Amino acid sequence: MRQMGFGHTYSVALNAFAATGIEIQANSGQGLPGFTIHGHVDAALREAKDRVRPAITNSNFTFPDLKVTVALAPADLPKSGSSFDLGIALAILAATEQVATTRIRHTVFLGELGLDGRLRPVRGVLPALVKARAAGFTHAVVPRPNVAEATLVSGLDIGGADSLSEVARWLDGDHVLDTVGSGECAPPPDIPDMADVVGQVQARHALEIAAAGAHHVLMTGPPGIGKTMLARRLPGILPPLGEEESLEVTAIHSIAGTLRPGHPLIVEAPFIAPHHSTSVTALLGGGTGMARPGAVSRAHRGVLFLDECAEMGPKVLDSLRQPLEEGEVRVSRRDGVASYPARFQLIMAANPCPCAPAHDVDCVCSALVRRRYLGKLSGPLMDRIDIRVRMDPPGNTALMTTIGEASDIMRNRVAAARAAAADRWRGHGWLTNAEVPGSALRQQFRVSPAALRPIELFLRDGRVTARGADRALRLGWTLCDLRGDDSPTEDDVAQALMFRDRGASW
Repeated sequence: MRQMGFGHTYSVALNAFAATGIEIQANSGQGLPGFTIHGHVDAALREAKDRVRPAITNSNFTFPDLKVTVALAPADLPKSGSSFDLGIALAILAATEQVATTRIRHTVFLGELGLDGRLRPVRGVLPALVKARAAGFTHAVVPRPNVAEATLVSGLDIGGADSLSEVARWLDGDHVLDTVGSGECAPPPDIPDMADVVGQVQARHALEIAAAGAHHVLMTGPPGIGKTMLARRLPGILPPLGEEESLEVTAIHSIAGTLRPGHPLIVEAPFIAPHHSTSVTALLGGGTGMARPGAVSRAHRGVLFLDECAEMGPKVLDSLRQPLEEGEVRVSRRDGVASYPARFQLIMAANPCPCAPAHDVDCVCSALVRRRYLGKLSGPLMDRIDIRVRMDPPGNTALMTTIGEASDIMRNRVAAARAAAADRWRGHGWLTNAEVPGSALRQQFRVSPAALRPIELFLRDGRVTARGADRALRLGWTLCDLRGDDSPTEDDVAQALMFRDRGASW
């Protein structure tokens, strides 16, 4: 074994949702014995030297008794996490000629090392390998538990390994890496059926409309009336994600570390329901260094449900305004601005007042208390809510005898409406009516003057803002799609405005 030398390997760094190729360079040369890592690294990466050294020696290799310097290039890019461990160890072994280097130039290495040389799974494998494929790499080596996620990226030869020694033997041509992951597969979560909800015909219809166009909803009513039941059943009437949507959502959850083992691909719309005591950081994303995805990003292309939203802080609620408008969240942290997709459907539920009696006649709250309670929902936030539903207790007869419509039936109607919308907006890159800019609705896809008449009346009376008018048009298009028509009518637009105007005195 040669003590002095130079070796290099390749890996990928994740900065929020952006991935960058990294060259790991290792040099073993003269000087006082030591091991240093350079290249704008965080605490977890600085600690890699305490993992890599024993991992190399416990894998029956020799760590050089010289000055070992590892540099991660580009040096000015912030790097974090433990996924570089495997690449660092192999770069040192290559520098000391303990492994063959023929395959290194075409391969990216991801994985955390244990002190005994075993490989542990890491986050963010999917977006990292997408970047590696785009950079021209042909092979990737990952920990075996990450193999199922890694194989979602086509065009790369994936190898799963359990230890550093396995990877070294693969580089020497003495071993074949498997592409079969390890670990038990977690069963997919069961989505409750809409048939469980009795009564509440108007609320069920409102959620079907919301699902068809990805519109935002606020439900108010006394406790125990079915608000949470309806919200938790909404994913059951949403169509499955498309291929590109599925990979995008899976990549976000990979970075967040919330993928199911065994079958990581997310094909159904995610449902995220943070507690009403959640913070702005937990909602939007945060952490030291570079921000990690928050609840709004994990709900991308799915549902963000805020139960008891009137109990949340006004700052927390108002922090949703920017992602609701732009479909993206940007969080500034020490190492830069993290940008994550956040095109979610917001569902909020609230009691009408703090005492929340079963019937309004039993309420002991004054008008000022009631107004202040829902006053946490600011005007700018409420202006972004397309549908407002006031729910009342079902009658005794309905509760005991009524059987609600099943989710499968509703899902078929929603899927047909979404397909019509996707076909209409295909040339512009929009998937749902809720994504269409107001300028496009007023110019390229302008509805008839008769259909615009209700909006003109509401604007004249000050009952709707310019933003609200655009949102009413989007909702009108969704009502049109559910009817199977080609263009919204005056009734569609009027109904859309009434959905926004309901409960305006809350």
